[in-house]
Amino acid sequence: MYDTAIIGTGPAGLSAALNLKIHNKNVIWFGSKDICEKVALAEKVENYPGLPSISGKELAENFRRHAEEMELEVTDKVVNTIVPMGKKFGILAGSDFCEAKTVLLTTGVAASGQLKGEAERLGHGVSYCATCDGRLYKGKRIAVICNAARLEHEVRFLAELVEHIDFFPYYKDTAIDLPNVDIHTTKPTEVLGDGHAEGLKLSDGSEIAINGLFCLRSSIALGNLIKEVETEDGHIKVDRQQQTNIKGCFAAGDCTGRPYQYTKSVGEGNIAAHSIINYLAQEAE
Repeated sequence: MYDTAIIGTGPAGLSAALNLKIHNKNVIWFGSKDICEKVALAEKVENYPGLPSISGKELAENFRRHAEEMELEVTDKVVNTIVPMGKKFGILAGSDFCEAKTVLLTTGVAASGQLKGEAERLGHGVSYCATCDGRLYKGKRIAVICNAARLEHEVRFLAELVEHIDFFPYYKDTAIDLPNVDIHTTKPTEVLGDGHAEGLKLSDGSEIAINGLFCLRSSIALGNLIKEVETEDGHIKVDRQQQTNIKGCFAAGDCTGRPYQYTKSVGEGNIAAHSIINYLAQEAE
């Protein structure tokens, strides 16, 4: 049982993790081990107090160094589902399950949304977890969407089970080179099928037949991650303490809305951490 589960390793997640670590809280931190990897893509950051005209690469390296010095550990798994369970939360990450007294969502803003027809077929031919559901498709033909090279090990795992994979990488220079994997440059636009995923419509107008679809993304749509959380205009709705409508669930950073700024994310992560500390103290009374 963890005090807090933090979902996301951007600036908000890092800020919260640092403050919770300082206060000796037992934290599990989910996300990419490349902490603040999107920060590194910025050419120049000119509004971060005390660090004028720093490059995104330099700022990201400072963030990572700070995390290492504080001995913060990242669990490099994608969280598929969060379930409120009274005074605790159940967190499913791949095939692993853990529990936490509080949850902090620092998931950022998804770079791409769901496909048309994807949500309706989740659990009916559409899956977000290769290790959970891969064996259901042994000897069958599936499609795999992947938006991060760090998730390619799951593609290899699936390739050992299924007859054929139509693979759609959403990034350049994939390392996948397997005899039963066809790599597509077109993109899926819609999941087809009568209740169950039976095909994909592609951006060039063509269609392919499949038995199942695996969407391997570095983050899951909020509506599927934690269904009970209240959103507004595509962002998580929070109060001044970064508390969501769910008791014990907090959110910080870009996922709570504009402005999408590193300074805003770091500040909200700090507030969320202290709100969590206060919440845990009150629950312990």
